[in-house]
Amino acid sequence: MTVPASGSQDDTSIELRAHVTGVCTSAVAEGVHVRAGAAVVVLESMKTEHPVEAPTDAEVHDVLVGPGDDVTVGDVVARLRAAAAPAEVVAGPDGPVGTDRPDLAEVLRRRSLLADEARPEAVARRVERGRRTARRNVEELLDAGSFSEYGGLAVAAQRGRRSIDELIERTPADGLLTGSGTIDGRPVGVLAYDATVLAGTQGFVNHRKTDRLLEVVERHRLPVVLFGEGGGGRPGDVDAPFVSGLDVPSFARFARLSGQVPTIAVVAGYCFAGNAALVGCCDVIVATEDSNLGMAGPAMIEGGGLGRVAPTDIGPIEVQAANGSVDVRVVDEAAGVAVARALVGLAAGARPAPADPHDQAPLRDAVPLARKRLYDVRAVLDRLADPGTVVELRRNHAPGMVTALARIDGRPIGVMANDPSHLGGAIDTDAARSATRLVDLCDRWGLPVLSLCDTPGFMVGPEAEATGQVRAFGDMFVAAAGARVPWVMVVLRKAYGLGAQAMAGGGMHEPVLAVSWPTGEFGGMGLEGAVRLGFARELDAIADPDERAAREAELIERAYEHGGALNVATHIEVDDVIDPIDTRRRILDALTAAG
Repeated sequence: MTVPASGSQDDTSIELRAHVTGVCTSAVAEGVHVRAGAAVVVLESMKTEHPVEAPTDAEVHDVLVGPGDDVTVGDVVARLRAAAAPAEVVAGPDGPVGTDRPDLAEVLRRRSLLADEARPEAVARRVERGRRTARRNVEELLDAGSFSEYGGLAVAAQRGRRSIDELIERTPADGLLTGSGTIDGRPVGVLAYDATVLAGTQGFVNHRKTDRLLEVVERHRLPVVLFGEGGGGRPGDVDAPFVSGLDVPSFARFARLSGQVPTIAVVAGYCFAGNAALVGCCDVIVATEDSNLGMAGPAMIEGGGLGRVAPTDIGPIEVQAANGSVDVRVVDEAAGVAVARALVGLAAGARPAPADPHDQAPLRDAVPLARKRLYDVRAVLDRLADPGTVVELRRNHAPGMVTALARIDGRPIGVMANDPSHLGGAIDTDAARSATRLVDLCDRWGLPVLSLCDTPGFMVGPEAEATGQVRAFGDMFVAAAGARVPWVMVVLRKAYGLGAQAMAGGGMHEPVLAVSWPTGEFGGMGLEGAVRLGFARELDAIADPDERAAREAELIERAYEHGGALNVATHIEVDDVIDPIDTRRRILDALTAAG
């Protein structure tokens, strides 16, 4: 503290007085030059040091107290003579002015060791394998400069077997980056396992880091992006005060986020055991072509007496994409980061409408007039959606059911659509389960559901029933019945039987809007089959084959007229038949009506 000059003996003399009662702990020597603000005498009072500072550049002329002297408020402790102080000899009790603080220097040194540049060998090994570091993935995921790291100075709980210097060098952040940042300005939480540190395993300290971040995420309702690469539990943490570690709260805490905040996992390389368990809790899993995802790695498999296997044989992308565990398959980590950013954006809500939406006129010819002619339902979705916003889910799992997230006029939506190129659009077990997961995801994220219907119904037959479709189809109805988000249905062509009702969320009057294109056709079952069953006796009574075929064709044509979209609309079984060019507008109107 600078004390104003008082009691000057001459024009150039400055008296420094004590501003507290205490004990002198240090003082500069007489004849020393000090700059303005430098401590000349330091007094200790109530366990706190109070510097008596020079009010201007000066020479210390007289020091009246020394270490251990008692001082009372107002006592003169030193006299200065005003003078320009040479920079090279300026001093005070705390050392030369401008010297780097050792405490800050150590913090900066320790923080510098966390950077990729401080670990060139580890980074080089990643680059050789065509991989990226955890820090680079986090930096590209988040808006520039927005990453606020939690627990970056942590090291592995192995002080009992390694020196602290080795742990600082070899186990930075204990192999897990945790923190918050923003994506397009929206705050998110991030956890990224670092495979260059102890193979990205889960240690005692990084479990504590996980729990700390999840506490923040849950309290403030932040979306979470998890980079899951790593080998699961770590047996080498000798400092950890546990036996089995089965009481760690990380898994339950992470699972509780489901339905509260969006959770997205990005998997590249090996992701096994505990890392995979967290990944499996996520709403959407994005995985690269070189990923291997499994609930146990080679060591655990061998330890269980199941033989030796290569890590590349465990849960490769071809397997996990086909069985539906992986939602989005991407070529590499850069693509995975881009998809994760897009997914967080979709979960975040509306954006400004695009300046150049797709021309909607081609939708008029998207479905051929020929009733059995194939068409591309993904092309319909791409044209309805804002350019570049469609993120398809589980494409390799359920080919008969397209499920995706997208935007229409800036509004995020979930989409399910029957693909007539697979089983004619019939809904099999995998298709029903994929649709159910889409509805559950939309309900958790608060996204409306758009259903593009072209189905002859649920798949039938002994082989189909062996897949467990009774429960799968029931779950599809249950998910729709429990959904709290708006549902819009557009019938593109076929809407038959229970499958069509499931696409409508349980029935044609369940959606906030159910409309059909002019190509729509409706019935309790396929019209050809309905005619053959319902008119079997009449047709069997016609002996002439040509006459029987002509009568059957006549009845089928009549059935098509009766079940055509326009006639169904006159009975108010759908809300309207629309010009396909108006589909986007009608969807938006319905969502506006639903609030």
